[in-house]
Amino acid sequence: MQQQSDSQATASSRAVLLDAFGGPEVLTIRGTPVPQAGPGQIRVRVTAAGLNPMDRIMTADADSAARFGLRLPAGFGTDYAGVVDLVGAGVTGLAPGDRVFGGALSRSVADFVVIDALGGTAANEAHHTPDGVDDHTAATLTIAGRTASAALTAVGLGPGDTVLIGGAGGGVGVFAVQLARIAGAHVIGTGSPSSAEYLRGLGAEPVAYSDGLVDRVRALAPDGVTAAMDLHGTETVHAARELGVPDDRICTIATKVDGVAAANGATTAPDALEEIARLVAEGRLRVPIAASFPLRQIRDAAELQASRHARGKIVVELKEH
Repeated sequence: MQQQSDSQATASSRAVLLDAFGGPEVLTIRGTPVPQAGPGQIRVRVTAAGLNPMDRIMTADADSAARFGLRLPAGFGTDYAGVVDLVGAGVTGLAPGDRVFGGALSRSVADFVVIDALGGTAANEAHHTPDGVDDHTAATLTIAGRTASAALTAVGLGPGDTVLIGGAGGGVGVFAVQLARIAGAHVIGTGSPSSAEYLRGLGAEPVAYSDGLVDRVRALAPDGVTAAMDLHGTETVHAARELGVPDDRICTIATKVDGVAAANGATTAPDALEEIARLVAEGRLRVPIAASFPLRQIRDAAELQASRHARGKIVVELKEH
């Protein structure tokens, strides 16, 4: 039997849909029927959705979309936070009124998402939102948090390590830098000269990327670098190799390099995301929110995300109706 919250769902809802693949210009807000939760599923009334570079990559063209099993009309966004308002038969551990966060692959920017209660992957999952974590923050955790956790695992980071993190100020870098510090590592993070204070605030020793990177890193780490994560391209991989870091202690997330592990959220430990939320609740990990946009400004939000210049996460608000 379904259980529904006292706040009954309206007859229609809003969702961002695409009738063609492309950039922010193809994102359209549509009225849609309110989805129903079947056996083993929950329905979540979304209050906030966090954007990631993957959202744009997945919907940029038909070939990219096909790799993720997407077809038109497609939704947009994966990270979400909200409140359970309908529970299908057989669901335990979640009830109407529970605050949750998680992932709904390319469909999170909508008033409602239906999630398999035992989904367990970034494409389809729900976790209790801890007290002390607001929905804006919870809506940024899934993709970037999972990916950062997987990167730390891939390089076996621990106390005594000095790790070079390329793209340290990006969406994944925000988590990777802080998780590396929590693990006991000394962090050197690449970024633009203007991002130096921002990186210091996250706990990284900043270093400018581009020509001369290896020499600048050597000056900051005279005892050597023991691990590296390239969260942007391949520059950090090549620098790490020149610095003597073995391939089994280097990883990428955005590109593939022969001999180097490619980390992604699908390889994250089962409890990693809940651990990240706990660290946020305890004040040990913070998530900078670069900007929040109402749903009606979804194209503006997507354009800022695509620019890759935002320092912190971008959130779309879905409370207003």
